[in-house]
Amino acid sequence: MDPSPIQIRAWEPDDIPALAEVFNQPRVVWGTLQTPYTSVAARRKRAESRVDTFQLFAVVEDRVVGTIGLERFEKRRAHAGGIGMAVHDAYAGRGCGRALLEAMIAQADLWLNLTRLELSVWPDNDRAIALYEHLGFEREGLHRAYAWRDGAYADAITMARIRV
Repeated sequence: MDPSPIQIRAWEPDDIPALAEVFNQPRVVWGTLQTPYTSVAARRKRAESRVDTFQLFAVVEDRVVGTIGLERFEKRRAHAGGIGMAVHDAYAGRGCGRALLEAMIAQADLWLNLTRLELSVWPDNDRAIALYEHLGFEREGLHRAYAWRDGAYADAITMARIRV
């Protein structure tokens, strides 16, 4: 049996409950700067306050299973943007992250004319690092004690993709 196709689309306001479910997954909490048990209301408030963020969703069989956001920077950094991504635990490793990242790279390259895409990733997130490197991101540095995660300070790797 073939796996269900992954559809990439823009987010809609009615997607906020599904977004909250994705971000409350244990592995997503582990792999991002999100905190567990964030309510739908808090997610809605955050989504409504974001201005210069492009957000795409991965959908499988009419279910939102992942998201990627791109925040375009301003002024002298208008050529760059920062990416954050999450995939529902039950759909990790099925190509959703790749589909989301490829779609956002195309958006950045072909429509937004961004030349630099940035992200950060935990050093122990081997699957994500491999994906990012495969799609042209390079390691640029290590932030020591970058953030509090799961009861301890964790380092983070910064990566960027430069379109030349």
